[in-house]
Amino acid sequence: MGEGHHHNHNANHPPPIMIPPPMVAPPPMAVPPMAAARGPVYAPAEQLQQLNYCIYSNPSWLQIILLGFQHYVVMLGTTVMIANLLVPQMGGGPGDRARVIQTLLFMSGLNSLFQTWIGTRLPTVMGLSFAYVIPVMGIINDLSDNAFVDDHQRFTYTIRAVQGALIISSLINIILGYSGAWGRIARHCSPVVLVPAVTVGGLGLYSRGFPQLANCVEIGLLMLILLVGTQQYLQHIHSRVKSNLERFGLLLCIGIMWALAAILTAAGTYRNAGLQRQQSCRTDRAYLMSSAPWASIPYPFQWGTPIFRANHVFGMMGAALVSSAEATATFYAASRLAGATIPPNHVITRSIGLQGIGQLFEGLFGSIVGTTASVENVGLLGLTRVGSRRAVQISSFFMVFFAIFGKFGAFFASIPIPIFAAIYCILYGIVAATGISFLQFANANSLRNIYVMGASLFLGLSISQFFVMNTDLLSGRGPVRTNGGWFNDILNSIFSSAPTVALIIGLLIDNTLEAKHAMHDRGVQWLLPFHRWKGDNRNQEFYSYPVDFRQFVPSRFSS
Repeated sequence: MGEGHHHNHNANHPPPIMIPPPMVAPPPMAVPPMAAARGPVYAPAEQLQQLNYCIYSNPSWLQIILLGFQHYVVMLGTTVMIANLLVPQMGGGPGDRARVIQTLLFMSGLNSLFQTWIGTRLPTVMGLSFAYVIPVMGIINDLSDNAFVDDHQRFTYTIRAVQGALIISSLINIILGYSGAWGRIARHCSPVVLVPAVTVGGLGLYSRGFPQLANCVEIGLLMLILLVGTQQYLQHIHSRVKSNLERFGLLLCIGIMWALAAILTAAGTYRNAGLQRQQSCRTDRAYLMSSAPWASIPYPFQWGTPIFRANHVFGMMGAALVSSAEATATFYAASRLAGATIPPNHVITRSIGLQGIGQLFEGLFGSIVGTTASVENVGLLGLTRVGSRRAVQISSFFMVFFAIFGKFGAFFASIPIPIFAAIYCILYGIVAATGISFLQFANANSLRNIYVMGASLFLGLSISQFFVMNTDLLSGRGPVRTNGGWFNDILNSIFSSAPTVALIIGLLIDNTLEAKHAMHDRGVQWLLPFHRWKGDNRNQEFYSYPVDFRQFVPSRFSS
């Protein structure tokens, strides 16, 4: 009964509806990034790991001497180019050109030695700067109406005017450097700025590459093919020859092609060729061997007392600024290819000040142009994978030696320019690619960064090309032609330099376009440890002076 009643009660009420528990979605699967799905992802590297020797490590003495001689040969090409371009326009003959080359080599050697010792301490050769060509041509044109007894008098008077302009304009770099002003500018160079500045520093020199090579294509092109084949491919034949060809393959190729050019010259191959072809292909066209003295030491005021004119100085000031900008970009590239961290700001600024002192002495000794950090020699660090500071220091002794013993220096100066141009096709490219490597420290996927770098790269090349194409080298007149000649020379010098234009545009846009909101994307945090001397332990390791000069300062001045 009770059971039936209980049964009827259950029959009158429908069974409860069972509500299923809520469905819990499975945890999302981690999707690997595209790069991880296809290959490894490489972390940013502040120092290149594939160098055989870094800034303070050295191979054997025999190898380091050969590497130093190789640096000397590489910088010789630009020296001969500038001397061949300017000395004839100044009225100088073969003998004057030989003495000018001796002076240029002598000053490059001294400046390189001091830069590696108390300047940046980076393995950078201080070679000649093409930025000074425009103001020097302007001085030549300005003096063209003067009455001279002969060409030699015109040459000596012109070079004395160039000396005066170099001496006064050197104050620009001395003040900017030792006042610390240039370091404050360098502080604002984020990786987004360094990429176009360094890259254009290599790409902007393309006119010295294949266009010069093509003036004697059978020598230049064969040199380019031989260099790539020997230095890159033949080194893999046997392990014993790998290191030798990697480090000294360039010297071997130069020797082979130089001998071939000498044979073709002796055989009369270029006897009936045009003037430009003869000058590019022949090994005896410069007449340096017959006109160079056996021994001669350059000395101050060897051409006479410098001549000072205000209108000459202003144009040279523009070139001095350009040389500082170009050197700054090259120093950053050298730090990468030497296996060091980037130079701190105070190192950059002291190097610019020392560069100004070097220009002052170049004016005193009678150089025709100033110096800057040699891009081709920095590229040689990457080609040989030897970033040794000592190799560059030894190369400076070679420069001084061959500057004093002129016959020997003239012998190596007879290497045809297309051989150097073939080398530059590789070395300038290495520096340009080194500039691109700075992108790893910034956000490469930021459209803002892409905009800044793209504008700086393109305008750096495009604006400078416009100024170069519209500059008459014979008169030194550029596209800026106002009534103020000094103003024209300054602007024409600055905007004819691709890395300088890229650096200016990059600094302006990167530091004004959402700069505070994009600090991390710009890579500024990566640079902060290098803004201070003790911000990174490696700063002292790479860039401290070889001698602690503070021990020579009385204690009352060092507090």
